[in-house]
Amino acid sequence: MTHEEAFYIGYITKTKGLKGEVQLYFEYDEPGLLDLDVVFADINGKMVPFFVSVYKMQPNNTCNIYFDDIDHIDKAQPLLRKKIYLPLTKMPDRSEDDFHYNDLKGFIVTDETMGELGEIIEINEYPQQFVATVSYQNKEVMFPLNEDMIIEIDEDEGTLLVDLPDGLLDIYLSN
Repeated sequence: MTHEEAFYIGYITKTKGLKGEVQLYFEYDEPGLLDLDVVFADINGKMVPFFVSVYKMQPNNTCNIYFDDIDHIDKAQPLLRKKIYLPLTKMPDRSEDDFHYNDLKGFIVTDETMGELGEIIEINEYPQQFVATVSYQNKEVMFPLNEDMIIEIDEDEGTLLVDLPDGLLDIYLSN
């Protein structure tokens, strides 16, 4: 399996106990809809399958997982901070009206004051908000995605019109 045939759901945050249990932090919007019988970890650029023997969803966007063949903390340790994916065939269906901030990846961002900034290369979900990353003047610029800054989303054109706070871009461009 390749990265193009999969979608990102989260990463392994820590080991739990001595019997190989790990904690998966979901960056996917609705983890309860995911089928977690087999997941793929990005290990040195390769998609490595891990078969889930037992998992328990937690209320804080995490899941505790035991994988087949990982029965000791020493075997689980190499999975720490690895990104976890599922095959595209296991992506839950969404209605056409169902729009998520993650759908903005690849959109072209235009600021009302500064003009076109560039393409959104990454969307990260943090506990309080989503943050977009744009490559602007060969620097990675990050800004929060919230109703105060977003003026218009044009899904047909793949564009996002924002009004960034004064000085935000200067912070990234000054050094």
